[in-house]
Amino acid sequence: MKTKRTKVSELLQSTEFDREVLVKGWVRTKRGNKHVNFIAVNDGSTIKNIQVVADPNQISEDTLRLVTTGASISVTGKLVASQGAGQNMEIQASQLEVLGTADPEKYPLQPKKHSFEFLREIAHLRPRTSTFSAVYRMRHAMSFAVHQFFNQKGFVYMHTPIVTGSDAEGAGEMFRVTTLDAKNPPLTEDGSVDFSEDFFGKETNLTVSGQLEGELGALALGDIYTFGPTFRAENSNTTRHLAEFWMIEPEMAFYELSDNMDLAEEFLKYLAKYALDNCADDLEFLENRLLDEEKNKPATDRSPMTLREKLQFVVENDFERVSYTDAVEILKNSKPNKKKKFQFPVEGWGTDLQSEHERYLVEKHFNKPVILFDYPKDIKAFYMRMNDDDKTVGAMDILFPGIGEIVGGSQREERLDVLRARMAEMHIPEEEMDWYLDTRRFGSVPHSGFGLGFERLMIFVTGLGNIRDVIPFPRTPGNAMY
Repeated sequence: MKTKRTKVSELLQSTEFDREVLVKGWVRTKRGNKHVNFIAVNDGSTIKNIQVVADPNQISEDTLRLVTTGASISVTGKLVASQGAGQNMEIQASQLEVLGTADPEKYPLQPKKHSFEFLREIAHLRPRTSTFSAVYRMRHAMSFAVHQFFNQKGFVYMHTPIVTGSDAEGAGEMFRVTTLDAKNPPLTEDGSVDFSEDFFGKETNLTVSGQLEGELGALALGDIYTFGPTFRAENSNTTRHLAEFWMIEPEMAFYELSDNMDLAEEFLKYLAKYALDNCADDLEFLENRLLDEEKNKPATDRSPMTLREKLQFVVENDFERVSYTDAVEILKNSKPNKKKKFQFPVEGWGTDLQSEHERYLVEKHFNKPVILFDYPKDIKAFYMRMNDDDKTVGAMDILFPGIGEIVGGSQREERLDVLRARMAEMHIPEEEMDWYLDTRRFGSVPHSGFGLGFERLMIFVTGLGNIRDVIPFPRTPGNAMY
């Protein structure tokens, strides 16, 4: 009977030795001499390799010559207990076939350390490295955990449009979607582009958020969530910005701001615990990578917690809930602010808080994750519910160690007259948003929601410092490879 292929992850958990197995994968390293060859094989199912022992008396010299780093091979042999250090089992090869060669003179991923900058240039090959295979397996695990959490709570997964005619954030930094001739578009009488001639009959863009459409779903189905790609045409090259990224956006009918905070805290704790419980090998590898990287940094720049300690920190601590007003007072009177250590000084109420301020609150002042709420209306979006003081809105942001803001949300404005007044104040044309206002005209209810940038979450759970390294094919200014 033909031997069936077994994944490396399954073999490494096996306790049944002295049986024939078939493994297929890519060569990470090969070492040895004329008497024996040791080949480390990885198939992507785990961070760990399995060792193949190839005897030149069994496997021809011509075949072994083609077994180089990056080559793909198929190995049949006996799974046996290993005597060597570093592994408890190995495969003694009886047959070895090279499925695809990799010229060692040209294959760019040799067994040495490569910089992340270099690996971004060959994003099509970087999943074969230990670091990026760990990141992408964890990306899968976190995606699965997101869906599992909401499914268990009875939420409906809603697909909101990628092509949209509205600007949810009022940010204006959107990618236009058009089929009009770029060199000779149709024009109106006043000389502007006539979008009525376009494919959709109007000006359309790639979405910056599924929130507004998500609200429509929540005001019929109760609890919904979206999880899909979103886009920002922001010309930014920082380690925190992408032009294409993924957003998780739940919207809940009959939720007030405190309910929203409760759900977001429960959700983040669930994700952190899921990573700890289900990604042990990858987390251990990424944690050691981070510790190794930080050895060369001054002690003051090193993270006070290891990667797994950060996740445990989220799971074990109740999030501190602090009003924006109180947070500004804390920051204004803090040592770094008084000694002018902050890059952006906190001068008083109305300050738009920066990452350095958020991290100070989490890492120094409270020493636990923080939820800030009730922000000044002037620094928040039109759809956030106005508080009775007419100065603040029912917004909330969740702040994490090492990263600052990870979640942003609010109670949504359900009162038609107040919402219309806010839209007028912020110059948002009512006629374009009439469909949105309808949900306030017909059976409006208090409702809330939040957004979690998936790549922000991935930075937190992997310990990587650059957002371009936690998405397979980053889209940034000047870069749209693949």
